[in-house]
Amino acid sequence: MDTAPPRDSGQLTFRDATDADVPALVTLIESAYRGDSSRAGWTTEADILDGQRTDPDGVRQVVEAPGSRLLVVERDGEPIACCQLEHRGEAAYFGMFAVRPELQGGGLGKVIIAEAERTVRESWGATEMHMTVISVREELIAWYERRGYRRTGKLTPFPYGDERFGIPQRDDLAFELLIKDLKAV
Repeated sequence: MDTAPPRDSGQLTFRDATDADVPALVTLIESAYRGDSSRAGWTTEADILDGQRTDPDGVRQVVEAPGSRLLVVERDGEPIACCQLEHRGEAAYFGMFAVRPELQGGGLGKVIIAEAERTVRESWGATEMHMTVISVREELIAWYERRGYRRTGKLTPFPYGDERFGIPQRDDLAFELLIKDLKAV
């Protein structure tokens, strides 16, 4: 794991997560995607998935894995967002992206994804960013397309029956691979 010093971007500070951050990050991620609290933002999955989005073990694995970083975004010392970055050769994987629901829709996501892209280009020399998005999340996919990501049509089945990923409320879920060329950025 890289241990770069925190970077300040206006009022925001970006730093690598530590084991001490795990409880707060689980709460943040859950609040952005599941349950009633997630409905305050626009990234909720509450209509398609019940149950958990992640758990302490899942977050800790991202924090501790070689070639992986969990970027914490803070304002005034409070975690308000996070994203996973994983080194995969010439590409990097972007995942576990969460912004506090009440802060969504104000441009914060654009700043964070731009910082994530800069980070993987500078730290790992990544030339592409990959992510997977639940294919029925058209509004979210459109948001990523406006950031330069393209749909590949490559689908991975949703892990039905594995409640670590949530309890599906519909039977047509799959993950679609989105890719952005970072050489052109």
